[in-house]
Amino acid sequence: MSAGRITAKKLALAGMLTAVAAALSVLERFLPLQAVVPLPGVKLGLANVVTMFALFFLDFRLSAAIVLARCLLGALLGGGPTGLMFSLTGSMLALLVMAALKRGHGRAFSLFGISVAGAAAHNLGQVLVAMALLNDAAVLAYLPALLAAGLITGVLTAAAALPFFGKFSKTGVAGK
Repeated sequence: MSAGRITAKKLALAGMLTAVAAALSVLERFLPLQAVVPLPGVKLGLANVVTMFALFFLDFRLSAAIVLARCLLGALLGGGPTGLMFSLTGSMLALLVMAALKRGHGRAFSLFGISVAGAAAHNLGQVLVAMALLNDAAVLAYLPALLAAGLITGVLTAAAALPFFGKFSKTGVAGK
């Protein structure tokens, strides 16, 4: 099978992962995280578990399609156009950074390092969108707090993903 070919099995898996990612994104809106971390916009990033999973078990193209579909579904299910801009920019930047670091997985970057870098990239993307929308560079002052939160959420995301990675890699469902 050629590297660029998408099998029916992989396409079905991508569809299921998209549904799971969209459901996690919607669910996350109802978690009262601001009661614990009083920073506007901070989320656990549960859908990022799916993004990392797709990146490791499918390929970049399908991972990007899943991220795009999740962001669009999230906007349709209550995020709106502004939410789409924040979500899509942060998520795609995170995907690009995680894909670049994945090449070093097992050598230079662990799953935890990749996840934390993805969280940081997501936060940077959101700050860039806020700067553009507000036409104000003062938003950059919020970045250190977001990066600190991203460190914690990136570690939690990787910890949540790790057991699934081990079990799923034994099934051969994604196939090569």
